Amino acid sequence: MCLRSRSMLTTLNTSYTDTRAADLAWALGREPLPALAALDLELADTKLQLRLLGASHQVLLEEERGICSETVACIAGSSTPLPLGVAKRVGDWEYEFAARVEVLSPGSFAGRAQELLALVSDHPHGLAGVFPGSPYAFTALLAQHHQGQVHWRTWHAYPQDGHLVATRTKVGVRVPAAAFVN
Repeated sequence: MCLRSRSMLTTLNTSYTDTRAADLAWALGREPLPALAALDLELADTKLQLRLLGASHQVLLEEERGICSETVACIAGSSTPLPLGVAKRVGDWEYEFAARVEVLSPGSFAGRAQELLALVSDHPHGLAGVFPGSPYAFTALLAQHHQGQVHWRTWHAYPQDGHLVATRTKVGVRVPAAAFVN
């Protein structure tokens, strides 16, 4: 079942598949994967879909020639681990991705998890899903439009070892150099 709404916090009815931060992989351009929950957004003239997967997240960005996708998840057979940073040109888009892993004590982790879940679930462009077994095992996404670019941030929480994976993505239309010539 795929839920669609404006801003939401949901309990995901699935097993906790990506159980370690080290299991996360990154992929650009994958086909849409089955989603447990999704949030459709239109930011300025850009259509975006935030998707929670059983194995983490996928963001679909609609462009004129099709759909660009970012997937950060436990992907069977993937040989691309989660990179610290990526900058690519995808069609007419400039794509930038960054990731970091925070290691937190149990008390700090619980406080940070509560703060992030409140931030995302109260935001009109936020989607968060809590996995069964722990109120702090979650994946959360938050999107916004700023200065002609679409940005999204994600958090993947692993309370059993105190790891919080945070990603940041920025996508904008590439402006040809000729546009700056007078």
